[in-house]
Amino acid sequence: MNTKALFFAIALLASIQGIAHPTGNLITVGNHILWSYINPIDDPAHHACVMIWDQKSEPKVLLKSDFSASDYILYNREYDIYILERRYVQASDSFEMRILKMKIGESPKEIWPWFTDDWRIGEGGFFMPSDHEIVFCRYPKIYSLEKGKSPAQYFDFDWEINRMRLVKDKQLLLLGENSCWLAQQNGTIIKTWDQLIDTKIKNAPLRRNQVFDIDYQNGELLLAYWGRRSFEVISPKGERKIISQLNDPLTPHWVAYHPKGKLLFSSKLVFDGSTPKPHLILFQSNEEPLEVWKKE
Repeated sequence: MNTKALFFAIALLASIQGIAHPTGNLITVGNHILWSYINPIDDPAHHACVMIWDQKSEPKVLLKSDFSASDYILYNREYDIYILERRYVQASDSFEMRILKMKIGESPKEIWPWFTDDWRIGEGGFFMPSDHEIVFCRYPKIYSLEKGKSPAQYFDFDWEINRMRLVKDKQLLLLGENSCWLAQQNGTIIKTWDQLIDTKIKNAPLRRNQVFDIDYQNGELLLAYWGRRSFEVISPKGERKIISQLNDPLTPHWVAYHPKGKLLFSSKLVFDGSTPKPHLILFQSNEEPLEVWKKE
């Protein structure tokens, strides 16, 4: 395995959440879709970018980092978009991050200047109640960080949490190892989904039999199930089905609900020194899936 391929493998296994390379996520802002990746795709220096798309245009780069070994992680509160930009500083062997804020059509503004990030903030999901506070998941708990202060536990919870997402009505979707919970922001559980993992699976990618990402809407849970290389839904009645079955080397990464369907982001994990090639589709129940972004 050459150096570049090894870097990807380490990035995939570095955190207990199993966050994949490149670190990032996928969000919907009105009819626009934003996601994080690197630009150019085969950039050995790993300059992060934010991509944007709507059905009136082709995907394009909205924002590109000036820094190598960088990542973007996204959250939107209505039309306000918060962007965590993280960079690795080789001289100090540390990570630094800052927070940008923008609306589509506007230039981003820095609202938190660069600071040392010992917590890998945002990798397990985050949201911002205001410009002065960030709430984030860092296995196994949820933390709150006020600007210029140190993180504090956000609420008590009886189970370990890998990932968090703020959904409609300001409720939290919390992902554990084999369970998922819809909860109030004080940790009170509204709904539970258990036994998400098929324990009989023996050939999961990188031996990670896990749910990678989740979203929730109108009683339905949407899953990117890494272990089965599948995108799945669990209906309000508890019925579970596969809506998209991938074949090796495609691996599911991110999901998000869109006004016209479900966004399913996967990439090809081939450890030959090349960058994982992305494949993003808009899944529409009564129509053929719409291919948004695909690189071979």
